[in-house]
Amino acid sequence: MFNTLKNAFKVKEIRMKIFYMLVVLLIIRFGTYIPVPGIDVSALADADVSSTLYSYIAGGSYGTIFAMGIGPYITASIIMQLLTVAIPKLEQINKEEGEEGRKKINRWTRYLALGLAVLQGCGQIYSVHNLFLQQNIFVYFVALVTMVTGTIFVMWLGELLTEAGIGNGSSFIIFANILDKLDNAVLVLYNYVYGQGIMAWVTIILLLVVFLALVTFVVLVQDGERRIPVQYTKKMVGRRYVGGQSSYIPIKVNIAGVMAIIFAISLLQFPQTIYQFFPTNQVLAKIVSILQIHAPVGCILYIILIFCFTFFYTSFAFNSVEVADNMKKSGGLVPGVRPGKPTADYIQGIVDRMSLIGACFYAVIALAPIVMQWVFKINVSFGGTTLLIVSGVALELIKSLEAQLVMRNYKGFLS
Repeated sequence: MFNTLKNAFKVKEIRMKIFYMLVVLLIIRFGTYIPVPGIDVSALADADVSSTLYSYIAGGSYGTIFAMGIGPYITASIIMQLLTVAIPKLEQINKEEGEEGRKKINRWTRYLALGLAVLQGCGQIYSVHNLFLQQNIFVYFVALVTMVTGTIFVMWLGELLTEAGIGNGSSFIIFANILDKLDNAVLVLYNYVYGQGIMAWVTIILLLVVFLALVTFVVLVQDGERRIPVQYTKKMVGRRYVGGQSSYIPIKVNIAGVMAIIFAISLLQFPQTIYQFFPTNQVLAKIVSILQIHAPVGCILYIILIFCFTFFYTSFAFNSVEVADNMKKSGGLVPGVRPGKPTADYIQGIVDRMSLIGACFYAVIALAPIVMQWVFKINVSFGGTTLLIVSGVALELIKSLEAQLVMRNYKGFLS
């Protein structure tokens, strides 16, 4: 990894892309510390505003111009992906119209993100309305416009990062948001051992050992894959035979990536968004309390949703029928399996088993910080889920840099 980064900095074009990414991420993080117009900064600093795992991923801080961060866009993307599967017309646009269809879906996603930003912004302003210096509709409207504009600006910066050609911009923003909260986790550990006895240090050492084991586990499973062998038949082209080579289809353990966990978190945090509009409603308060990830009921629902969304996301991220048809057209076959539907069923069976393994993997990673809090009584926000996201984005960045280095260093067989 370090050699890849060192070699990447030797190439001017890649080096400028990395600096560009760092500047954009710095701008985004800087915006999370700029308060909206009209709010009492000192009162906001003393306010008891709870943070959730989803707020860490979204990256916003209450009362700032980037208060909602990339959150509305993430939610809108999830909704549009669900609608693309549920509505045949959207699925047809996404598949049959190619690049133009994807542009339409992306445009509708932005519109939906704008509507969600307005809705979420209203909820956040209502929850902190007593912190404004002047409490009137005009001040609230200016704050709402500022927050919505900030969200649109973050969305635009994310697309600029994607266009830079070193990975998905939204992933990098989430990556920076999580790392920015790392100091909070370190502070929690420091406060836990400060002035305590030897048992506190033993607990911290155990936590670090578990954390190191999680890092190793995540990296191993992130690159894990099942390779399905494919044999291509020989064809007569002109006066000679071509083809006949062997290849394979890689089936990754984590086809769904981290999206299954983000889907689950978003759904569990939805009542929290509604509760912002009705903070005095005791029924909503009870529901929010029950659905907390660290609560028993919320934890069980969290795991169930992870399994459901893993299979759901994999079902449209990998189309076994399409893969089997493409293999048949190109003369490829899996040894011992008939072409066509039997091949599609065989591949789908492997994908289902890999999805089950991936779902169990996600569940273990997601449960790690919850179990640590139950056992050690320490609220470590930087846990398995955030670790999965950070490691996934880091590996994606390294692979992207390696691909660009190979492209620039490859001279071909004629040179």
